[in-house]
Amino acid sequence: MPLDFTKHFVAVPTEFKLRNNTGCSWKVTVKLMNGRVTQDQGWATYAVHQIKIGYMVTFKLLTPDTLKVIIFDDDGIEVVNKCGKHDEAFAAKE
Repeated sequence: MPLDFTKHFVAVPTEFKLRNNTGCSWKVTVKLMNGRVTQDQGWATYAVHQIKIGYMVTFKLLTPDTLKVIIFDDDGIEVVNKCGKHDEAFAAKE
């Protein structure tokens, strides 16, 4: 995450929920690495099913611990993702 983004937090959470455009949510842990905040456990499980090379990913802060993830394909068209193609261990409970 860019450092400019993290300045909006009093303390950066250790876990975020990622919510896609169909309302599905995934848990990801967050850790500090080389002075930057990175998404850790859960991110690869989410990304491998949703994001392809050439896609652009945007994040919008919805609540202090929830990010809306919007994915655009290589033509700039928003990708609509269905639920259920991820490891249930990282599925966020609503």
